[in-house]
Amino acid sequence: MSAQSLHSWGHYPPFPQTAHACHWRAELAGTRDALVHRYGSTLAFGNGRSYGDSCLAASDQVLHLRALDRFLHADWSRGVLTAEAGVTLDEILALAIPRGWFLSVTPGTQFVTLGGAIANDVHGKNHHVRGTFGCHVRRLSLLRSQEGRQLCSPDEQADLFAATIGGLGLTGIIEWAEIQLTPIASSQIDCLVERFDTLADFFTLSAELDQQHEFCVAWIDCAATGARSGRGVYLAGDFAPDGGLKVATKAALSVPLTSPLSLINGLSLRVFNEYYWRKHPPTRQHQRSDYMPFFYPLDGVHHWNRIYGPKGFQQYQCLIPDAQAQPAMQALLDAIAASGRGSFLAVLKRCGAVASPGWLSFPAPGTTLALDFPQSRALVETLFPRLNAIVREAGGRLYPAKDAQMIGEDFRRSYPAWQHLEAWRDPALGSRFWTRVTT
Repeated sequence: MSAQSLHSWGHYPPFPQTAHACHWRAELAGTRDALVHRYGSTLAFGNGRSYGDSCLAASDQVLHLRALDRFLHADWSRGVLTAEAGVTLDEILALAIPRGWFLSVTPGTQFVTLGGAIANDVHGKNHHVRGTFGCHVRRLSLLRSQEGRQLCSPDEQADLFAATIGGLGLTGIIEWAEIQLTPIASSQIDCLVERFDTLADFFTLSAELDQQHEFCVAWIDCAATGARSGRGVYLAGDFAPDGGLKVATKAALSVPLTSPLSLINGLSLRVFNEYYWRKHPPTRQHQRSDYMPFFYPLDGVHHWNRIYGPKGFQQYQCLIPDAQAQPAMQALLDAIAASGRGSFLAVLKRCGAVASPGWLSFPAPGTTLALDFPQSRALVETLFPRLNAIVREAGGRLYPAKDAQMIGEDFRRSYPAWQHLEAWRDPALGSRFWTRVTT
């Protein structure tokens, strides 16, 4: 067994995971059983792109599945692809783009695994059009400790399928999945960029542009105060009708070492946000972009999480229902700006009404805000409790894949179907997140 140490992407909470690598599906059951016999439980671990503790085993002993990276079948006439759970989205795109296909839904990084995308039911800039990643999973193979291998789909083992989509890896080990891709004529994106001055302007733009474009998202200046509060940059786009089917080249930049101190602080945040705001045009502009910077702006720098220093960071992502979205978002931005903390990449987006097949899927009709914060004592003791109170009062919820601090009462209120998942949870599998929010 490997002695490699793994961490979540945020490196918080600081519980290193001992990796037990599986290179073949035939090894999974034996390795899982050995870990359960010795440590009581385990958990599948992909490429470590979950931010908090949902990817950390309660035993700190994980099945490392990144080596399960084989493509099993592809029907390029229909865009149907079958691959093992350890295949990453960028590996899928390298095969699919030259053949005129793209992921139907993609999150903000292409380095998540197929299994991780399903377990967290990830979403992207086109949720209002295509829903979550789970909406495009046709079927999957799930290895359970008591029942063995189970084939699941919306029509076969439907309850187990619903528990697994967004089920945080707790219903069994995903061995492989069959997904539906979407056709493209080009890997270029025709973009519309418009700067806005207030949060009300964001909601006006969203109401207009979400109906016209598949991909919509906004950057918001979380450090702005007073009359500038709520300002940001709106970005909308669609795949271009021409421009070639080119796969992006690998990123050349990398952060070589973990900074001894976080490079994100009040001063650097204000300077960056002012620069980012001013670099965008004050009036609506049309541009063309490669898919890489449009979908995956941070993937251009490997190991960017190291800039937050040895304490790591937490991402705070919440969803506020439509009825309370604007006042609650303003209250959140005011609290963040007053704290002097925040994120240089703060993402604001409205989610649509396309229902996910997963019981614990995060998106719902409403507005979602995501920000990164350097880990500190004040963050945990002061700012997050304030933000949580605003979200709670507005009837919102937090994203388990990004969370490292949600209290159990808030989780159980926000995700009432958690007991259905618990009923389907594989007794051999457990995470620090699930222990934290359900006991």
